[in-house]
Amino acid sequence: MSFVKFISGGYIGLEVFPVEVQVDVSNGLPFFNIVGLADTAIKEAKERVRSALKNSGFNLPSKRITVNLAPSDRKKFGSIYDLPIALGILSTGGKINLEQFQDWVFIGELSLDGRIKSPRGVLAVVLGLREKGYKKFFVPQDSISQLEPIKDIEVFTTPSLEEIIKGNLKRVENKNLSPNEGVYSLDFSDVKGQKQVKRVLEIAAAGFHHVAMVGTPGSGKSMLAKRLPSIMPPMTEEEILEVSKIYSVAGLLEDGLITSRPYRSPHYTASETAIIGGGNYPMPGEISLAHRGVFFTDELPEFNRKVLEVLRQPLEDGEVLISRANYKVKYPARFLWVSALNPCPCGNYKHPFKECVCKPSQIRKYLRKISSPLWERIDLKVWVNPLEQKELLKETKEEASSQIRERVLRAVSIQRKRNPNQTLNGQLSTSQLKEVINLENSAKGFLEKILQNLKLSARSFHKLLKVARTIADLDGEREIKTKHLSEAVLYIREPLEVV
Repeated sequence: MSFVKFISGGYIGLEVFPVEVQVDVSNGLPFFNIVGLADTAIKEAKERVRSALKNSGFNLPSKRITVNLAPSDRKKFGSIYDLPIALGILSTGGKINLEQFQDWVFIGELSLDGRIKSPRGVLAVVLGLREKGYKKFFVPQDSISQLEPIKDIEVFTTPSLEEIIKGNLKRVENKNLSPNEGVYSLDFSDVKGQKQVKRVLEIAAAGFHHVAMVGTPGSGKSMLAKRLPSIMPPMTEEEILEVSKIYSVAGLLEDGLITSRPYRSPHYTASETAIIGGGNYPMPGEISLAHRGVFFTDELPEFNRKVLEVLRQPLEDGEVLISRANYKVKYPARFLWVSALNPCPCGNYKHPFKECVCKPSQIRKYLRKISSPLWERIDLKVWVNPLEQKELLKETKEEASSQIRERVLRAVSIQRKRNPNQTLNGQLSTSQLKEVINLENSAKGFLEKILQNLKLSARSFHKLLKVARTIADLDGEREIKTKHLSEAVLYIREPLEVV
């Protein structure tokens, strides 16, 4: 047999498509060519396959070998096709029974000694092709922990190319997915004081509201932000697969699926591409890696303004569309944005025992690095006071993350039962918000006074209502009362008003 084909998979962004690895071996001068819009990693598969076959006890035929990756008009990336190429070459020599592997999907990178290694994107390819009707998959052993919880498919593995030829395949047993119920190394009990800031983060976790913390260096902003995932609700099975698929494409999925809320904290020198994704190879950026988790930007005004402005669309839409000359990809980016910033360039404005050396004009200029449209997309703004030295020495028992989380889970449960599509308050659209707003009669008059005095924009007004709705849910109240609006209005402020 001079022509055979095996099924594998390809992806651009999170879009997955089946790939036919077509192998033709014909008479002629020895030549090995791979066509079908293959990138450099695929072109280099010739040398990996050649050495893997030799070290597995087989020889590359001294003939003309042509490999086509169909569809030929779609770009292919990575080392995912090594294994099907090698199997195709062996099949033309009668070493493999093709009927046994009809409609199987083969994924794997080959080591030079014939071992099968896990390439980037295994989970994404399996989930994508499952939706297209493929049921049987061969994957490297390194990827098994990612695929054990996936239902409605059969997964097989073996350690080396030689074992496949011998027919020593092991079927992987399916296991139930066990979400992480909240085992975190960082806990809110580690943070002394800061009662108001903890309250704000509790509201943020309960309703998925974006937060900005303004305060002097050393006041605990970063410490508090790192502990936010410990009070967020556990991820659903759908969210786990969604996030894990992104990490799979990024090559960051190592020890099974992502079952804890992601926490990403890029340095302020990060580029626009690093934040939103892209590049020559369409990779997910930091905001997509923070999907369903926390995206923390420390020293917010130090970020390049252009980098910050690209956050506006993902904050509204929950996804980012990356358009380049040779590709267009869409990544989900529904993250909880937490920011920390100093109140002035030197950081000591309003510090209890350090002197600020900044002029008022410098402070205004510094805080105005954050544009009004971007600031309006933040639901909660809070000042973080540094602790006094006597408070640091006090032996006080602080509330643990588990206690805060119980209140958050109760509020989340209320929202999922009441809100359309189980959406949390911070993610409600304007039309959905109208369905869930239930103002007490006395609160309506108070809301009118707020509008008259603060002259809020439409976006800030809706964010005020969303925050008030979450505060009411934390209190277990069906109606939004004046006290809920009173607390919510404390957090709807401009940068200069916060300091």
